[in-house]
Amino acid sequence: MHLLVYIIVYPFMWLISRMSFKLIYLFSDMMYYLIYYIFSYRKKVVRENLKLAFPKMSIEERIKIEKKYYRYLSDIFLESFKSMNISEDEMKKRYKFKNPELLERIYDKNQNLILIAGHYCSWEWIFILDRFTKYKINGIYKKLSNKYFDKWAKRNRSKYNGDLISTKDTFREILKKSKTSELNLYGFASDQSPRKNKANYWGVFLNNYVPIHTGAETIAKKYNMAVVFMDVQKIKRGYYEASFITITEEPKKYKDYEITERFIELLEKQIINKPEYYTWTHKRFKHRKTLST
Repeated sequence: MHLLVYIIVYPFMWLISRMSFKLIYLFSDMMYYLIYYIFSYRKKVVRENLKLAFPKMSIEERIKIEKKYYRYLSDIFLESFKSMNISEDEMKKRYKFKNPELLERIYDKNQNLILIAGHYCSWEWIFILDRFTKYKINGIYKKLSNKYFDKWAKRNRSKYNGDLISTKDTFREILKKSKTSELNLYGFASDQSPRKNKANYWGVFLNNYVPIHTGAETIAKKYNMAVVFMDVQKIKRGYYEASFITITEEPKKYKDYEITERFIELLEKQIINKPEYYTWTHKRFKHRKTLST
């Protein structure tokens, strides 16, 4: 069944990758109406997430965010396919880095680095970062259930020499790489909800008391890695700019969970500023507790 789905869907993906951006966004406008008004794709999840995250907002305000989010979702979905067939020069023009010299300064200190971010704005094009840093790029990702799409995702995201490491292999692979002379950058999207039985830290995220991933902090402390937050902003349709904010270059000096709390603080600020670019279709608060428990 997985192979059949891949065979059916892949020609559509390939066709999108061959379109001009002008045509892609025309198609995206049509897709928005389908997924929002006709199929109501995960609309209940999105509305519940927005209600929990912004309880003081009026329904009308949240609906405005919701509609903007689905327009963005349509764009980002098709942009991921376009990355199959986009030139390096075009990618550099559309995905820029405001201060890559911050990474290079840490590289020159001979220190490995964790780049931490949320599922905000475009993350499919982040691997072009390879052209702006001497670090070896590694993305930590959750393996897709369909092995054919998983292979496609790994191939597509590795076109600029980056490696993908599945979440279950993270600690083993980082241990292996730590024994080499090559300096590595590890990209973590640490805003997904961990399994409740594996949650060792709970904190407040967007007005909800929830379990929060601490793997990035744990690894940073163990291997003395610098931790840098990546703030991505959408400049206009199809154009993004990322800037880097140092959280710490001395992780062992921080108390447990302080690095994680600083990440959540920066991520919240990013989301509150423009909430329509956050990924609301995932159940962000499924394990939430009341603050009194």
